Amino acid sequence: MLCASGRLLAARTATSLPAPPRGRGPALRCPRRELHFPGNPDPPSWDCLAGRLTRASASPHRRVILRRGRMPPAVGRGLAGSELRLRRSRCGPRAAGRDVAIQAAARSPKRPAPGSWRFEVAGRRAMLALVTLLSFATRFHRLDQPRHICWDETHFGKMGSYYINRTFFFDVHPPLGKMLIGLAGYLSGYDGTFLFQKPGDKYEHHSYMGMRGFCAFLGSWLVPFAFLIVLDLSNSLPAALLTAALLTFDTGCLTLSQYILLDPILMFFIMAAMLSMVKYRSCANRPFSAPWWSWLSLTGISLACALGVKFVGLFIILQVGLNTIADLWHLFGDLSLSLVTVGKHLMARVLCLIILPLVLYMAIFAVHIMVLNKSGPGDGFFSSAFQARLSGNNLHNASIPEHLAYGSVITVKNLRMAIGYLHSHRHLYPEGIGARQQQVTTYLHKDYNNLWIIKKHNTNSADPLDPSFPVEFVRHGDIIRLEHKETSRNLHSHYHEAPLTRKHYQVTGYGTNGTGDSNDFWRIEVVNRKFGNRIKVLRSRIRLIHLVTGCVLGSSGKVLPKWGWEQLEVTCTPYLKQTLNSIWNVEDHINPKLPNISLDVLQPSFPEILLESHMVMIRGNNGLKPKDNDFTSKPWHWPINYQGLRFSGANDTDFRVYLLGNPVVWWLNLVSIALYLLLGSIIVVAMQRGAQLPTKVEGLTRVLLQGGGQVLLGWMLHYFPFFLMGRILYFHHYFPAMLFSSMLTGILWDTLLRLCAWGPASSSLARAVHAVGILSLLLGAAYSFYLFHPLAYGMVGPLAQDPRSPMAGLRWLESWEF
Repeated sequence: MLCASGRLLAARTATSLPAPPRGRGPALRCPRRELHFPGNPDPPSWDCLAGRLTRASASPHRRVILRRGRMPPAVGRGLAGSELRLRRSRCGPRAAGRDVAIQAAARSPKRPAPGSWRFEVAGRRAMLALVTLLSFATRFHRLDQPRHICWDETHFGKMGSYYINRTFFFDVHPPLGKMLIGLAGYLSGYDGTFLFQKPGDKYEHHSYMGMRGFCAFLGSWLVPFAFLIVLDLSNSLPAALLTAALLTFDTGCLTLSQYILLDPILMFFIMAAMLSMVKYRSCANRPFSAPWWSWLSLTGISLACALGVKFVGLFIILQVGLNTIADLWHLFGDLSLSLVTVGKHLMARVLCLIILPLVLYMAIFAVHIMVLNKSGPGDGFFSSAFQARLSGNNLHNASIPEHLAYGSVITVKNLRMAIGYLHSHRHLYPEGIGARQQQVTTYLHKDYNNLWIIKKHNTNSADPLDPSFPVEFVRHGDIIRLEHKETSRNLHSHYHEAPLTRKHYQVTGYGTNGTGDSNDFWRIEVVNRKFGNRIKVLRSRIRLIHLVTGCVLGSSGKVLPKWGWEQLEVTCTPYLKQTLNSIWNVEDHINPKLPNISLDVLQPSFPEILLESHMVMIRGNNGLKPKDNDFTSKPWHWPINYQGLRFSGANDTDFRVYLLGNPVVWWLNLVSIALYLLLGSIIVVAMQRGAQLPTKVEGLTRVLLQGGGQVLLGWMLHYFPFFLMGRILYFHHYFPAMLFSSMLTGILWDTLLRLCAWGPASSSLARAVHAVGILSLLLGAAYSFYLFHPLAYGMVGPLAQDPRSPMAGLRWLESWEF
């Protein structure tokens, strides 16, 4: 767009803004001009006043004058980076009428006058303060009720106690959320002595409000974060206000925010990452400025923290990654930028979005490992070398015999993560499950039933621990028997099929007082060693080959039914390929005839601990399968609010809390997603066919497609992956996706009402149509919250089926169980 000889030569929209033609026409009279970079949140308008080219930003008071230079193509997001508007000036006798209309279409029915910008900013700040205050008020109201454990508080409250007591434990999620809960409890005076045994246990004198208050504090910020995100994407205060109302008045978000759970912490960091990404992209017209660096760094920090709470944080990482790739691709195509500048943009994103989050994520685990230095219930999930660093563990600062000898009492641990120790007990396999002999399983915890005595296969008369007999070491290739110390039965296998794994053989305990048959004989082999080599405790990787059948002792990792005490299946596999399932090591080793060595040299390095922790967490996640009578839900249930989740109480005398989304909000979100997909498809097809949209519609369609498309992408990334998961799923897994669907609802309905508002000829009537529509949606959300709020704040008395119940007539679906 050029100003030359007092007249306008060319005008185009910012999707492709050409450079000034060279060698044609008179010299430029405009000594200064502006560069428009990607992601500018303020759609620029151009003036040529008194021989100078200037830009008036979306805020009428701002005017930016930049040096003369070649004008780059504007690659923006949404309306912000896709429109240039011309206004009448002394250099240009008339503006491009279509561009003026497009720009006007993206605003409210009537754009504020240039002098009203301060009033507009003050109004936005007042609305932000109002929604923030209302969000905190709803989340902290009756926070102390009920005064007993609700649902998963029994897990995450207990884990907070473990941090206070520095006791090691295992969980399938990364540690940040539990660390923060423990820190909140510690700072608020909780001493970590409450047991958190089961839902319904009363807190009594124990201080629990600090942990609940911390979760409510983070959950309260979801509403203002969503408000700011929608305000930036749509530049519409009504859209942001509608989004904030939907989240404030949703009973589900309210319930999740009031208890000691990971969900409010996870959603806080997801929304913080989304807000930071939107903000740093809005600073794209000022790259490498202080705000740009700040928002970019905050994006990386939020990504690390989201992943540090739950692996669901990978979804927001994917969304930020896709946006970053798109930004870099557009910058690479901007011929006004040198490759050096593009390289700087790339390196800045690598630094802030890869290196910084990675360092912070590893620091979270470093703190986790440093704090939890005492032996606890999670020891058995980890390797022997890992356990050696835990104070109180029998391997910590221990000295044990180095080489395995006959007569030693040992424990045998599977090398696959989260499989555990070779274990047996007096219970038999049930009828119809192979031979009715003693069960052999693997067990993740320390137990006397994990102890075995290693003996020669052909003798049982002499006691190998008798001081008069010489020590005889077990060597690679020896034929041995393993006798269970507590029951005196031998490790045994035969051609009966394993309980759960087809084509594998059953492993049992057989014999009396160590006397059995030839099916008790096993050949011990050390992986990648020669025959005759001694077997080292902890360090030798061994396999046990059944002498009669030729199968290999291993664990399938499958969970046995209740008759097997939900321990893991042990089988003898005829497939001889080496896998971690069939490789073991000797951990505990008791033999008073042998000298001991220190185990300090076996302690792993931090990278080894980090890798092992993630392998155990991933395997633990994959092992979360539904059990008998477990309450689960399916992903298709979630958007339709098909079934809630009981947090507390079941009878009319109980204090009942029921996790269920506000049905008006959730069904409006569901309709909005379907309507957006339909309307967006129609617009895209029409544009592809070259249809000329009305000038007043074109600007809004850009906001709808690009701003709405951004949050629709977030909804899809946080919802559809659950269809691919084989683990057990619950209703609360949908709530991160619900945040994005609510933001889409705010953008969609604000845009639709603006389109309807331009129908009437009168501007006052247009404003009334838009205002009435927004107000109706706000009042509908508020009234539905009034009806359903007892679900979140708790209720005592008759159930919903009783006409006297406060929820009478509100059980709209039979699947709702309140």
